[in-house]
Amino acid sequence: MEFAAVNAYLTNLSAHGNPVLTAMEEEARQTRFPIIGPAAGQFCYLLARSIGARRVFEMGSGYGYSTAWFARAVWENGGGVVHHVVWDEGLSSKARRYLAEAGLDSDVRYTVGEAVETLRHTDDVFDIIFNDIDKAGYPSSIPVLKPKLRAGGLLIIDNMLWHGRIFEPNDNDEDTEGVRKVTEMLFADPDFACSLVPIRDGMIVALKVR
Repeated sequence: MEFAAVNAYLTNLSAHGNPVLTAMEEEARQTRFPIIGPAAGQFCYLLARSIGARRVFEMGSGYGYSTAWFARAVWENGGGVVHHVVWDEGLSSKARRYLAEAGLDSDVRYTVGEAVETLRHTDDVFDIIFNDIDKAGYPSSIPVLKPKLRAGGLLIIDNMLWHGRIFEPNDNDEDTEGVRKVTEMLFADPDFACSLVPIRDGMIVALKVR
């Protein structure tokens, strides 16, 4: 069975009927903006709900699609904070509009800035850190985010199949190498128990065990 067929099946199973999420998905389709999509969004929501997450930090939040899934989970877990962090003021403003329209902005804190440095200077420890920054920056982000994640918390990293480019032996692009290196780092780190889930473009889910 082809992966595209599996992905389409998972997307259909993740139908949500939420008009704001649908509008965000349509914008992504029209502009080719990279969002995680409904199957991966539902997966992130499930992970957040399952550990009772109330403190989430997103590194690279785009215009708030993944934020919406985390915000819903945090609200249903009793409320807390989801940090929406993106480098672009326009994306931040768009996220504010979408999340307010969806009624999901009460637990969201918005920051315009570089994600790794923002996390470095944030005085909190998180239940979930979601990492979707430039892929070349993945390896160097790990020493910063690791002490910011509580024991028993989850690190979720997107694009870990990198559209199949990680399987191309002659692809030595810095983003491809970043994806390969961070995968090796996490699977070799005794402080994490990891799995690479082949949903959409692949997500690493790493439980911080200590």
